[in-house]
Amino acid sequence: MAFQNQYAGVFRLEDQTRFPRLHLGWSPDGLDWEIEQTPITFDGVRASDPVADYAYDPRVCPIDNRYVITWCGGFNGPTISVATTDDFKKFERLENAFLPFNRNGVLFPRRIGGKYMMLSRPSDDGHTPFGDVYLSQSPDLCHWGVHRLVMRSGGCEQGQWWQRLKIGAGPVPIETDEGWLLIYHAVMDTCNGFVYSFGAAILDLEQPWKVRYRSNQHILTPEADYEVYGHVSNVVFPCAAICDEATDRIAIYYGAADTFCCLANARLSELVSFVKENSCVF
Repeated sequence: MAFQNQYAGVFRLEDQTRFPRLHLGWSPDGLDWEIEQTPITFDGVRASDPVADYAYDPRVCPIDNRYVITWCGGFNGPTISVATTDDFKKFERLENAFLPFNRNGVLFPRRIGGKYMMLSRPSDDGHTPFGDVYLSQSPDLCHWGVHRLVMRSGGCEQGQWWQRLKIGAGPVPIETDEGWLLIYHAVMDTCNGFVYSFGAAILDLEQPWKVRYRSNQHILTPEADYEVYGHVSNVVFPCAAICDEATDRIAIYYGAADTFCCLANARLSELVSFVKENSCVF
């Protein structure tokens, strides 16, 4: 996230206990990162929760002249936790957005119809059932409702095994002339375990629960050694994106095998065209 002539990021880190926490990172160019060793501490209503620092899969969304961090936090099971910051120094934690169990909470970077909009994937306490993406609305980042189904796992046509098990929103959606570009992760089950790939869809600008286009092919799948081998093998998991419309460039940050933080570059126009030309049949 561009901030005061540099880049700020929120990362999930683990120590040798493998307990996940959020850490702040800084970079002069978006490539070389200095990660703070001390986890982020939160003020606010939920800061004293006994599992308040349990956190993974963070996203950072600029909206209303501040930054909103959403992540999968602990509250008798995984759910979507929320915090805000103006300066990446002081973080105020808000109420959790949803009941457990829920994952992959991703905000839109502007209000739509005066409401905040968030994508999420309701789930159970494991890692396989409930694989569909929903959208919820809020007037204040606290009270969430008007839940709408956006996309189901499995795609829109037969044979799309790469996204047949579950899907989840990735980076903050990118606003384009064609609609909101949503990059998402998609999972298939194989005889050797799960495989996580990237997919992409374009959602309606003013009614983002409506899908205009959705790719029937993945746009990235584990192939490099650092994507295939690691703590959790065969994973590419998109979590952030920086878009420069002037140069038509989009930089996508993604986790590889739950071990590395990686960067993939693309042309925004080419990615939008690919989704439109290779869209599911609705």
